[in-house]
Amino acid sequence: QVQLVESGGGLVQAGGSLRLSCAASGRTFSSYVMGWFRQAPGKEREFVAGIIRSGSSTLYIDSVKGRFTISRDNAKNTVYLQMNSLKPEDTAVYYCAADRYARRIVVSKNQQNYDYWGQGTQVTVSS
Repeated sequence: QVQLVESGGGLVQAGGSLRLSCAASGRTFSSYVMGWFRQAPGKEREFVAGIIRSGSSTLYIDSVKGRFTISRDNAKNTVYLQMNSLKPEDTAVYYCAADRYARRIVVSKNQQNYDYWGQGTQVTVSS
């Protein structure tokens, strides 16, 4: 079992930046593929970005490519989402999630493949 706690959300103007953090409990963080998801009001939760165990490979949805960067520090049991050039359409609750399937070597966009979830952090981008 692992617990995930997100932080770093807030209110920012369009064009601004935020850095989300997700701290994981336990000693097996480095064995998980990690993902960030978001859910905007009235919409389904969607995949945003993911990173494999070593951090050497990442995946993003098209709408955030070039603006968001996912990274991880396995020594600190933490995954980050640096969000730059934020837009009002990025407004959502952001969740981090952990995929514990040992044989998965690439990032999955399917939220059903993620076993552990944080409580979410609100990101609001004003125009």
